[in-house]
Amino acid sequence: MPQSLAKLYVHLVFSTKNRERMLADEDISDLHAYIGGIINGMGCIPLEINTEPDHAHILFILRRTIALSEVVCGVKKSATEWLRTRAPRYKEFHWQAGYGAFSVSQSAVEVVRQYIRNQAAHHRVKTFQDEFRAFLKKYQIEYDEKYDWD
Repeated sequence: MPQSLAKLYVHLVFSTKNRERMLADEDISDLHAYIGGIINGMGCIPLEINTEPDHAHILFILRRTIALSEVVCGVKKSATEWLRTRAPRYKEFHWQAGYGAFSVSQSAVEVVRQYIRNQAAHHRVKTFQDEFRAFLKKYQIEYDEKYDWD
């Protein structure tokens, strides 16, 4: 085949450092737009972005010539720098070191989009930690819990 083709949907999940509830409601919509711009700037396509005060969910199409870790690093670093200029409360803001990235089939994209949109309702009954553990179990990812919650 003379060309390389790919369409990889990724559901990215990561938390604030120590799951501190730092992300303020008044900054959320601008933060989502900013993260979408970062992802676009890396040649990927953002499909859905939502945050709770202590974590983020991002669904995007990964450009075939970029590593997932490069996208994650770019999003976290740029969003951190942007937040720190936004308000004094973010002076010491950090994301957690790790992340979870989960493949999404094209047939499930709308279900995942809806799931991401409904985070506020979802987290009235389930903590971020329980949600993340459920993803790890669903995707059969082995992990050591002592390293998951920095």
